[in-house]
Amino acid sequence: MVQCTILTVEDEPAISDILRVNLGFAGYDVISTSNVLQAENLIKTSIPGLIILDWMLPGASGPTFAKRLRNDKRTQNIPIIMLTAKALEENKIEGLNAGCDDYIVKPFSPKELIARIQAVLRRRLPELTEDVVSIFGLFLYPATRTVIGNTQEITLGPKEFKLLHYFMTHTDRVLSRIHLLDQVWGDHVFVEERTVDVHVRRLRKALTSTGFHKLLQTVRGGGYKFISEKTHQSFP
Repeated sequence: MVQCTILTVEDEPAISDILRVNLGFAGYDVISTSNVLQAENLIKTSIPGLIILDWMLPGASGPTFAKRLRNDKRTQNIPIIMLTAKALEENKIEGLNAGCDDYIVKPFSPKELIARIQAVLRRRLPELTEDVVSIFGLFLYPATRTVIGNTQEITLGPKEFKLLHYFMTHTDRVLSRIHLLDQVWGDHVFVEERTVDVHVRRLRKALTSTGFHKLLQTVRGGGYKFISEKTHQSFP
């Protein structure tokens, strides 16, 4: 499984333990917190791949915290699943309107929760799933860290692989160097923007023999863009 850290914000120790054990068995890294203040302090250091959030918490409610996350540019794209005993329709509407991607009512099935997590990640953060990604004859297999281009295996370093995975799951968008640093290198990792250029050059070189380097474009003053078949039907 592609590494993904899940932050749980749950003040009931028994449920927190259930989450930690089941998500751990499913291959996720789990960080457990019992209130919003703890969660906020952790997020200041590192942004998680997904948050599982209770409604009734000490200090601030789940919907209030979700709104804070959505109103902050640094955290606005974190997937959030609300896990709560509040089962009324108006509660669900309030939770979803606060910015949650999914809403699950307690008691819950751990298997269903994991399926919901996978569905949210596929929709919001496809680079954190094991789904095979393909564009024309270029195939990327996250589970085995393999890339095949026109039936030829392409050897990539760890960072180039992660960079290509991000490009292929975010096609036809101009991605700035700062954005790529945050998403591929990680939030709060302090490296120079030219580091991105170095790894993009390595990635292009690795793709050249198959011709797929043509899909990775430099956007003057903007960053980089990976072209999909939607805009380049005639490739290669």
